[in-house]
Amino acid sequence: MKHRIGRVEQEIQREVNDILLKRVRDPRVEGVTITGVDLTGDLQQATIYYSILSEKASDVEKVQAGLDKAKGLIRHELGQRIRLYKIPELTFEQDKSVRYGERIDQLIDQLHKDEAQK
Repeated sequence: MKHRIGRVEQEIQREVNDILLKRVRDPRVEGVTITGVDLTGDLQQATIYYSILSEKASDVEKVQAGLDKAKGLIRHELGQRIRLYKIPELTFEQDKSVRYGERIDQLIDQLHKDEAQK
């Protein structure tokens, strides 16, 4: 069953990226990339993680509002594209791991610069 959930998560991620690119016309969600999907074991809830290039809190809020508004359209489109008994409820969350990775890279670069100056 775990293997099936993983396949469904990948399918949802691929389709939501495509839907955001081609079907959602809201300018607030331009440049959004879906980085992952967590699906509950009963396939009823899907948490969709996204990242954006901007770090500003206001931009994150705008994107979140745009995704929440487009949730119905995205879920409807998923229903057309994916063969599941019931399309899961969607929740969007910003993926913090991308920012965390960038911060780690900055710290490593700073260490290298400090070492070079010694």
